[in-house]
Amino acid sequence: MVEKTGRRWWALAALTLSVLIVGLDGTIISVALPTLSDELGATSAQLQWIGGGYLLALSVGMLPAGLLGDRYGHRRLLVSGIALFGLASAAGALAGTAGQVIAARAVLGLGAAMITPLSMAILPKVFGKDELPRAVGVWTAATAVGMPVGPLVGGWLLDHFWWGSVFLFNVPVTVLAAAACLRLLPADGPRVRDGAPFDYAGTLLGTLGIIGLVYGTIQVPEHGWGSASVLVPLAAGAVLLALFVRRQRRAAAPLVDIGLFADGTFRWGAVIAVFVNFAVMGLLFVVPQYLQAVLGNDAFGSGLRLLPLIAGLMAAATLAESLVPRLGARVVIPAGLLLLAVATLLGAATNPGDGYAMAAGWLSMAGLGFGLAVVPATSMVIGALPEDGAGTGTSLLETIQQLGGVLGVAALGSVLNAGYLARLSVAGLPAPAAHAARGSVTGADAVAARLHDEALAASAHGAFVHGMNLTLLVCAGTALLAAVLGVVFLPGRARGAQAPPAAAPQEAARAGELPA
Repeated sequence: MVEKTGRRWWALAALTLSVLIVGLDGTIISVALPTLSDELGATSAQLQWIGGGYLLALSVGMLPAGLLGDRYGHRRLLVSGIALFGLASAAGALAGTAGQVIAARAVLGLGAAMITPLSMAILPKVFGKDELPRAVGVWTAATAVGMPVGPLVGGWLLDHFWWGSVFLFNVPVTVLAAAACLRLLPADGPRVRDGAPFDYAGTLLGTLGIIGLVYGTIQVPEHGWGSASVLVPLAAGAVLLALFVRRQRRAAAPLVDIGLFADGTFRWGAVIAVFVNFAVMGLLFVVPQYLQAVLGNDAFGSGLRLLPLIAGLMAAATLAESLVPRLGARVVIPAGLLLLAVATLLGAATNPGDGYAMAAGWLSMAGLGFGLAVVPATSMVIGALPEDGAGTGTSLLETIQQLGGVLGVAALGSVLNAGYLARLSVAGLPAPAAHAARGSVTGADAVAARLHDEALAASAHGAFVHGMNLTLLVCAGTALLAAVLGVVFLPGRARGAQAPPAAAPQEAARAGELPA
């Protein structure tokens, strides 16, 4: 039997490394898009699908990943996902056309869809319920760190190497992550041979439904919410997902266990996690643009200036572990949500002339609130999962969070755009210049620089800040609503602090599973 004290934390390091590369890749490509446009001749539509193809594959792949992990082994499927991620990264680095980059990004999305839910499903195999909140906090921090650090790393790579370096960067990291997972994670048991057929019909319904929702959402920035190219796929996706849910309730071997929502702990933990994800994704959508377009930072500098958010999250991960047993989830999670709401309300009071100091203050507060809410909520959800169905449960959670985040960014992007257009003044500009200025604040800056029009630049910056403030108000309202739900429905201190019986033998058994 292996002494567990140090080994389980090294196992957590392997898991966090695997999700860190996913977080990095989700945003590192954003800074490379202008370069891809110049060097590969990528059109606007192709640039959109470099991001959209990844998002579609990620959303679709999460549903079957958990069930396959439960049947064939979480570590096996996790390492396979990491290997697929590394191979797709190498292919992306060698791509010669925009179409090849889109294909590589889609395969990257499939790899990421295997990595995220399966790494989460392994956490309760390594940690008992007393230490699970701390482990979830570290794991959550790793997923969040990648988002602001991605542009920072990408900007540095593009300053020193060719565009393919943003893909090639992943390859040695995936090799290290796969080796660490094989060495440090609990070995899988024998493959499950229960004879239950794989739910191909459910997979098809779920896949097409998610494609409809995500595809329709991707079209929003270009066509608007009232367009048939948006409404038709959204409606079709909603109908198909309703049929998917109906089938999952009746199937002998469902792809996901819809019955998990009958457990109040899982249900409300998942709902609050989705609300928190919605608010934070909105924040991460607008703030990098503010840091670059209004405050004038490059991608590298913007990534550095988002670090207070991560610092707050990491502090919260430590606090949550001690606060939940004392105060209960019903106190800690709503308190974190209220802190997140206050932070975004402070952000919504931003003026065009404000500097970074104010933003650093409310970003660190937002990170603290985010961590106090999402870490206990995720721990509750994981703790409510049956041991033999952890993969399907985490896949279900990650899928609904992913869909909530995608739809949220589209909705909040519309709020941002409406606020921007409402305040932007393009009077006296030629029609092509006015069109470019209306398209984005960066477009307005380019027109202003070309025409030496300081008034246009000032108008665009003020208009963007107005749109950002409206977006942050919606984020604050979302966090407040989630706080109310938490107070009403979450378990109190007695249940939140409850430890499983015979915890010590269970932890000893987990330690014995860890490889020497």
